[in-house]
Amino acid sequence: MSRNSAPLVVVMGVSGSGKTTVGRSLAQSLGVPYAEGDDFHPEANVAKMRSGQPLNDEDRRPWLEEIARWLADHADSGGVVTCSALKRRYRDRLSSAAPRVFFLHLDGSPELIAARLSARRGHFMPPELLRTQYADLEPLGEDEAGAAVPIDGTPEETAALAHAAVSPPAETGPPAPRDAE
Repeated sequence: MSRNSAPLVVVMGVSGSGKTTVGRSLAQSLGVPYAEGDDFHPEANVAKMRSGQPLNDEDRRPWLEEIARWLADHADSGGVVTCSALKRRYRDRLSSAAPRVFFLHLDGSPELIAARLSARRGHFMPPELLRTQYADLEPLGEDEAGAAVPIDGTPEETAALAHAAVSPPAETGPPAPRDAE
């Protein structure tokens, strides 16, 4: 990521990992636009998931294309978008639209995520589909721009870790002179 441009980030992970909470917090702290990946799903996808059926690659194609378009539109100005981005080929599609994109993987155990999903109300993704998401999840490769952030702390702690992972280290300047002995 260039130091002269705002970050362009995909907050990724399985359903219930905290993408929305962390994504909103990150966008606010970075001063860049935020987009909710769920809003890019065609109604047919939402209906399919609501009925307990997992999406397949063909179902995800139009959704990924819309997110890729959003990333391309924000390539210069920066932004944060949520997207499960579970498979490497999905991330490759997104990074082909916006080569400087940074993937922030919110990483947690299936048990932690299942507990969060069972407590969540009003979302179309049923907890029963979590198993299929973990089956599809391909961790970030060493050659992918990104970082994994553990989600076992509070939302505020996770957001702080996310911000640290996305923000370039501060310039420290030349080392201070040593005192003469």
